[in-house]
Amino acid sequence: MSLMVKGEMREDWLESEHDNGEFKRLDSVFRHWVTPDGAAGPSGEAGFVAEPGRYHLYVSYACPWAHRTLIFRKLKGLEDVISYSVVHPDMGDKGWKFDDSFADATTDTLYGLEYMYELYKKADEHYSGIITVPVLWDKKRQTIVNNESSEIIRMFNSAFNAFGNAELDFYPESLRAEIDAVNQPIYDNINNGVYRNGFAVTQQAYDVAFDELFHTLDDIEARLASNRYLLGKQITEADWRLFPTLIRFDAVYYGHFKCNLRRIEDYPNLSNYLRELYQWPGVSETVYMHHIKRHYYWSHDSINPTRIVPRGPALDFTRPHDRQRL
Repeated sequence: MSLMVKGEMREDWLESEHDNGEFKRLDSVFRHWVTPDGAAGPSGEAGFVAEPGRYHLYVSYACPWAHRTLIFRKLKGLEDVISYSVVHPDMGDKGWKFDDSFADATTDTLYGLEYMYELYKKADEHYSGIITVPVLWDKKRQTIVNNESSEIIRMFNSAFNAFGNAELDFYPESLRAEIDAVNQPIYDNINNGVYRNGFAVTQQAYDVAFDELFHTLDDIEARLASNRYLLGKQITEADWRLFPTLIRFDAVYYGHFKCNLRRIEDYPNLSNYLRELYQWPGVSETVYMHHIKRHYYWSHDSINPTRIVPRGPALDFTRPHDRQRL
């Protein structure tokens, strides 16, 4: 991620996200919603009607937040409805770049831009905020609709039902309160928690984040002893929000971010649950481990100054799981 202030790039974005040694994630700025009829969503302005071919998704295969959107795009059958581009996994001083020299990365297929920050500047010449993926871009209005992954997946879940798989609903109205309740500690202590560990700059901040991370993982391990999925027998948004962090944990977060009390592989329920989600039809096609490892170990030179990318560990998410017993 990188930072712009009034349309100009800043290279000290990480320092700006610390408070008493603790990593603080900055909020996303673009918060419009695509809706079936173009009416205004929970935030932002109206005018973004769901149409096939109108929207383009910018992602990194390495980024867990972008990974969520790729999963929803796949599961909801929106591959022919929403196009996408993939940034190079290396993130330097200018942030995400477009360069197809790395396997499975692409150029900017819309405008031929070199860096993601140029897209933000195209949307707002005086933009101030973080330069992140995913980005949902409106080709008709030539602007960013939304760069908050939790909102993009809800758009994909329901706004495009006329063009995708309307039978799947990962945020059913009857479970929304429960989904929101379980999402909060998972986001705070796991999804963002691994970053709070990795980017902590004081021992105290790291210790707090570490304890909260593994306390929450222990709670989920206990929950999964009797629940097939986080909310019982029905898979929901909450499961797909957790999955991108779990799939990266043993390969990256355990060592690189010092989240090393236990691996996911050491949790019987969590590891079987992770394999079931990975083996869900279409999901493995969204996992690009060569992008994941390259990005973290190369891009975070404050943590890994040699930029050596480890060759291990050996991970096999295709092994049988036992979740059908529940």
